[in-house]
Amino acid sequence: MKKALCDLAVAENRQLGPRFSLLTLRGVIPGEILPGQFAQVRVDASKPTFLRRPISICDADPEAGTLRLLVRRAGAGTEALCQAREGDTLNLLLPLGRSFSAPACKDARILLVGGGVGVAPMLFYGKWLRANGYRPEFLTGARSEAELLLRGEFEALGMVHVSTDDGSAGHRGLVTLNPALDSRWDLIACCGPKPMMVGVAAKARESGSRCEVSLENMMACGLGACLCCVEKTVRGNVCVCAEGPVFDIEELTWFD
Repeated sequence: MKKALCDLAVAENRQLGPRFSLLTLRGVIPGEILPGQFAQVRVDASKPTFLRRPISICDADPEAGTLRLLVRRAGAGTEALCQAREGDTLNLLLPLGRSFSAPACKDARILLVGGGVGVAPMLFYGKWLRANGYRPEFLTGARSEAELLLRGEFEALGMVHVSTDDGSAGHRGLVTLNPALDSRWDLIACCGPKPMMVGVAAKARESGSRCEVSLENMMACGLGACLCCVEKTVRGNVCVCAEGPVFDIEELTWFD
């Protein structure tokens, strides 16, 4: 898929609590962006930040000229992005990486699992699935009901299973302990902290569900040149930014 450099204007910066910002960008968007792909964003507002920051694409509408990024404050670079103002310009390299798969049949049972900033590609994937005739369900979690990200947007797409650490919404406890994972699904897709993804992958193996995960390894170039994001797989070591970030769990060596 052809990659493009583009300058996009910040149309909105919606703060989602103290740690997350949802940026809506406008401009000329490349024609085909798929769920699970990401962008490398240049951070001009942070002088110490020399490298672009990899950000999962939360939503993209090339016809409308809009793209959304969910950014978590993790350091100087992401802090600068979270402080972007309406009218600022961001330079992006996109689309990068391998996307989630299209399920084989329209009546497939599909569960999309997101944690933290990992809900971003799950929302994009969910919209893509609904637009193409599938009916996915969702599983998301947070420390409390107030910290559930983009819950209303997920509920507009399908059934949402919820876990909260304090039990203020849905099932009390970790996402990996949610009863929804005890069922067999034709496809489980997951993105979030690695311990969560490993737990979801283990449940998928137990139930005989096919499972894809989107890895969040540290990335610098986004093109497979710097070798920062190497992951061990059954095919040997690969760069997550180029060979992933989406992998079938059977490609990984998590359970060797």
